[in-house]
Amino acid sequence: MHPREITFTKNVFLPLTSVCRNRCGYCSFRTPVDEGCIMTPEEVEAVLVLGKETGCTEALFTFGEHPEEEPGFDSYLEKTGYETILDYCEAMCCVSIKHGILPHTNAGILSYNELKHLRTVNASMGLMLETIASIPAHHGSKGKDPKIRLAMLEDAGKLKIPFTTGLLLGIGETVADREASLEAIADVHRRYGHVQEIILQNFCPKNNTPMAAFRVPGTKEICDTIKMARRILPKEIAIQVAPNLIDASRLIACGVDDLGGISPVTIDYVNPEHPWPALEDLKKMVGDATLRERLCIYPRFIRKGWYDPGLQPLINRLDQDIRTKSRQP
Repeated sequence: MHPREITFTKNVFLPLTSVCRNRCGYCSFRTPVDEGCIMTPEEVEAVLVLGKETGCTEALFTFGEHPEEEPGFDSYLEKTGYETILDYCEAMCCVSIKHGILPHTNAGILSYNELKHLRTVNASMGLMLETIASIPAHHGSKGKDPKIRLAMLEDAGKLKIPFTTGLLLGIGETVADREASLEAIADVHRRYGHVQEIILQNFCPKNNTPMAAFRVPGTKEICDTIKMARRILPKEIAIQVAPNLIDASRLIACGVDDLGGISPVTIDYVNPEHPWPALEDLKKMVGDATLRERLCIYPRFIRKGWYDPGLQPLINRLDQDIRTKSRQP
């Protein structure tokens, strides 16, 4: 019997802007326009250069949803030389590819055509469903309408985009809501086959947010949700937890397959108070299982050719590098 494998990626985290139209009750990532601003192209490239030097294969591009809806943001965007944040993201994805790192973009709600356009410069993409329930934490956040998020998940399937989604646990949803959310994801995947992993991320309270005093889900609660997910989801969908947010060593046996993106270069800008574990710590977390590095596009989607032809040389080269590394003692 082959030993069980737990995977992860080495990435750089690039928050192009923290300006966002949403007002989620648990979020400290969002900042006002005059505080958030935009990462400059020079800052982005400096991170990518360092990422390449440290063996990163994924560039996680993320930013607040539709920041252009916030008054004053456009004046900051103009300084980059691009008309829209998506134009800027596309350009930075191209820079990432030039430096030999595969882009993965999570930009909030995108239209079918926007997804189609960004697909050409992304090996994979993502959007957290969070929950299918209507909850107070999402009041004032029109991008968190579950119907809109499920529609985007479906559009990604139609476009054959290898996709990451997930649930945010402990933001006011019930156990029944979690089950319904997982069933909804499974239903979309059965029709399109594009979901490569689902993140089960525990809520972490942030100071100076409306939910600062909310209860944090315990390990048993997370474990029960992992088991529920394994029962509901097709087996090819990996289940991921964030090892900087919870003691993953206590969850591996519950059915965890993946530990997500770990960066030797950048912090977790969404949860900056929680540093990434070191590689040696990851090895200890997985216990008797084998820790294996992967790309942001899973092997079955590489075999299917679910990526833009322009990405093929880089995907093939990095895939071969990963395979070679995995064979080394």
